[in-house]
Amino acid sequence: MDNELAQTAIEGPKQFIKDGVAFINRCTKPDRKEFMQITQAVSMGFFVMGVIGFVVKLIHIPINNILVGGA
Repeated sequence: MDNELAQTAIEGPKQFIKDGVAFINRCTKPDRKEFMQITQAVSMGFFVMGVIGFVVKLIHIPINNILVGGA
């Protein structure tokens, strides 16, 4: 009974390590073209989020001050 319990407890981490090693072996470094695509996508995301934040600050805060009364 104890041996069976030990085997069950060891099986989970063993499978996790096996899957992790297989994942790492499948991963590759991006080439220059793929790296530039990722960089452009992230840059566009930062830009869009910045524009959204700016618009919210530019429009929402003055309207909120008008509604609240500028206290």
